Amino acid sequence: MADWSVIKGTLRDLGCAYREEEPLSAHTSFHIGGPCPVLATPSQESQISALIKACGRERIPFVILGKGSNLLVSDDGYDGLVIKLDHHFSDVTVREDGVMLCQAGAPLAKVCYTAYSHGLTGLEFAWGIPGSVGGAAYMNAGAYDGEMKNVLTACRHLDAQGNPGGFSSGELDLSYRHSAYSGKDFCITQVELALKPGEKKQIRARMDELMARRHAKQPLEFPSAGSTFKRPQGNYASALIDQCGLRGLRVGGAMVSEKHCGFVINAGNATCRDVLELIGQIQTIVFEKTGYQLECEVKILS
Repeated sequence: MADWSVIKGTLRDLGCAYREEEPLSAHTSFHIGGPCPVLATPSQESQISALIKACGRERIPFVILGKGSNLLVSDDGYDGLVIKLDHHFSDVTVREDGVMLCQAGAPLAKVCYTAYSHGLTGLEFAWGIPGSVGGAAYMNAGAYDGEMKNVLTACRHLDAQGNPGGFSSGELDLSYRHSAYSGKDFCITQVELALKPGEKKQIRARMDELMARRHAKQPLEFPSAGSTFKRPQGNYASALIDQCGLRGLRVGGAMVSEKHCGFVINAGNATCRDVLELIGQIQTIVFEKTGYQLECEVKILS
């Protein structure tokens, strides 16, 4: 049994804000998920380090949370410490050489707009991705023929023991929806992006074009975690799901979007159980009918 009094005492000693029995549905774009015992909102990197070390001593699991845009949380919640990087970790600075230094909690929207306002190109693909820049680096987020791999040059982090470190471009091991951080309990604290000078008018036009495409083709009016499945080699998940006649398939409040079959949406009071059952049905039917095994892209926290 976890001794939460130690973690709460550490939080108080650090002067770190926290909430108890916080529903995680309020912190994910899916709007799904039960409570966690403690959700901390640190304002300094040293606080994060101290919390990770305290969790290690007390054998309490922890998870780092940004915008929660690629996360599905169990209906029972998460029995560990949630460390949320919010506005305290959202600073973005631009150097004269076009390198952007972004705290990991900075929303991608803020990072993209900052790049545009400084006449820097290379991030247009990320305009409209509803996540933090740290999360984007963690999973090598991408869209519309662009990905973080094209601009990401370094990350600073705290490792699973709370010790500071970092990876340079050669160490980041970036591939499709993967980085050196995948599967590790590291906390990315800063992201370095190398962009190129561009024409602001052209940058803005490309951003507007991609945003219009998102609104036209994606079910942004419903809660979701974005694309539910990774792109299978040689095909597209949405096309396979549509080909199998699964458009609009529903389990409880979870539904395959009729607008874009690659999205499982919360069509109304969906539970984690609903979403997981629907994902399982999709995977089974697509495999039986096409031979493709769809891999879930959404991280599941239980």
